Amino acid sequence: MRFAGVLFIMMAAVGWGLSGGIGNILMDRGWDPIVISFYRGAIGLVFFIVWFFASASPKKAATPRFYIWSVLAGIGVAGNFSFYFLSIQASTVAVAATLMYTAPVFVLLISFVIGFERSTLFKWGCIFFVLCGIVLITGAYNPGALETSTLGIVTGLAAGLSYTLFIFGFKNASPFGNPQTTLSIAFFVFCVVLFMIADKEQVAAVLTSGDIGWFVLLGIVGAGVSFIFYLFGIRLTTPSTAAMVAMVEPVTASLFGVLLLGDYLSVIQLTGMAVILGTVTVLSRRQS
Repeated sequence: MRFAGVLFIMMAAVGWGLSGGIGNILMDRGWDPIVISFYRGAIGLVFFIVWFFASASPKKAATPRFYIWSVLAGIGVAGNFSFYFLSIQASTVAVAATLMYTAPVFVLLISFVIGFERSTLFKWGCIFFVLCGIVLITGAYNPGALETSTLGIVTGLAAGLSYTLFIFGFKNASPFGNPQTTLSIAFFVFCVVLFMIADKEQVAAVLTSGDIGWFVLLGIVGAGVSFIFYLFGIRLTTPSTAAMVAMVEPVTASLFGVLLLGDYLSVIQLTGMAVILGTVTVLSRRQS
């Protein structure tokens, strides 16, 4: 069980990586990113509610802090899902992924400020190498080949900040309530927020479309299963470690593209994958 926390988070990241590929397929078929994000969370919420009522563990008496952190986690998830897809739409996948995964920098800085963790050269080194790996795997090392709009940059950074918010929300809500309760509240807030801003006609159209199977698969892989793994994992590790380990998501997304979408991975991209996996391995051993 020494590596249990890291393992759970890595399994969640694999699910998120697969969901990115599914989301790209749905966007190519004309579906709005907000609608895609809404169904990803809504189907996940069904899982969490079933888990809540099926659980035999005693329900903890919730405190106001628990509800506050759970709500903030839900807002963070909604922002992360939505801003990430909007950033892809406004720029490119490479730019969006690179900007979103600036989250560990935000996490680490906030952890230092509030006293969660000490600043060490080792942690800064891990962040540096993981970010280098992401730059290599996304191709963002060649700015001249990218057409980055202001909206793409802003929404990409907003996805990273939102990611930071739900990391801290889950981490701080967990000691005050059961994980299934935390997830149910967070994703209920998620659904309310996104439903208010989503295209209602598209939301209704999904239910009778031929793409309903893709939406269901997206919800199961990208939320229903992965977030259960993630919440168990984050209870066993620190916020900055969780953020960095979850970066195996772009590796999974790249493999999805190669195996199912016919994409090609260059030597540089394979090097980026090796850097990410190597850093995560070293980090998990040191953390344990």
